[in-house]
Amino acid sequence: MRIAIVKLSAMGDIIHAMVALQFIKKIKPSIVIDWFVEKRFAEVLEYNPHIDNIYTLELKAVKDKKTKIFSEISNIKDYSKNNYDLILDAQGLIKSAIVSKLLGKNRIGFSKKSTRESLAATLYTKKIDSDYSKNVIERNLDVLLRSINIECNKDDILNKEPFLYFKDGFDFSEVLSKERKNILLIVGASWPSKIYSKGKFVKIVNNIDGNFIIAWGNEQEKKTAEYIAQNSKAKVLPKLSINNLKALVSKVDLLIGNDTGPTHMAWALNIPSITIFGCTPGYRNTYQTKINKVIESKSKVDPKRLNKDDYSIENIDENKIVEMAKELLFES
Repeated sequence: MRIAIVKLSAMGDIIHAMVALQFIKKIKPSIVIDWFVEKRFAEVLEYNPHIDNIYTLELKAVKDKKTKIFSEISNIKDYSKNNYDLILDAQGLIKSAIVSKLLGKNRIGFSKKSTRESLAATLYTKKIDSDYSKNVIERNLDVLLRSINIECNKDDILNKEPFLYFKDGFDFSEVLSKERKNILLIVGASWPSKIYSKGKFVKIVNNIDGNFIIAWGNEQEKKTAEYIAQNSKAKVLPKLSINNLKALVSKVDLLIGNDTGPTHMAWALNIPSITIFGCTPGYRNTYQTKINKVIESKSKVDPKRLNKDDYSIENIDENKIVEMAKELLFES
């Protein structure tokens, strides 16, 4: 059997879906799995032994150059020559549903009531019901595993194998400590209202005995990282590739960050983490474990109608994060 998984973006969403791969290969090791993804996120999937082929698309670029849609459609039609037995759309958007339709006849995705863009469901030949407010990792498993008759329970998820893979290419010896606990801060996110206060990050650093390092992905995040470093003992990392970021996360003792892709790497790699939530739902976007914790603002969040103007994340008490961090670092 050959299947195509369509999960185009973003980094965190791709990571949440990737956990399904190990369960598929464990039950059906001969299955061929191809993954369709936006080119800029392909590195998240690289080196994964459970993926046979990674096919990249550049649909995001169509916004800037409308004529690019023709070359993208042509590429997808070429990929359809792989004669997929099943196409599994784990994204649930109109865009991903169209990609799925172009790839082949047997298409499975979320039902109309299970996705935010309900029109996408009209393009599937089989629909999977999965409550939209349900944890996103469980939702991904619903559509990717139930489609091929594989069962998975909570214990399976909690006992998962780490599933991000990388090649060592960066020497972290100068930034990681052998004597003190290494704590990585992820200070950026896709929306300003998902970003925790840089001033409160400073207080966290200054109240924990550890080796703090800060990762960043754009110039604004770099400025935030530099501010924290200037007012604390933290160190700013050079800009890292996705591969090197995966490698780094695998080596730290704790990751503290906003609700964003790099923060979710910790869960994928079984590394202790604290994810900070304000305008997005912590119960939905992270699978909590003994070592993967969340802290949320007091906002009532509707996952279908996220309020980008909700800055309640700023009201989260940094002392509670410090307490959680010390428990994970020194008491577990």
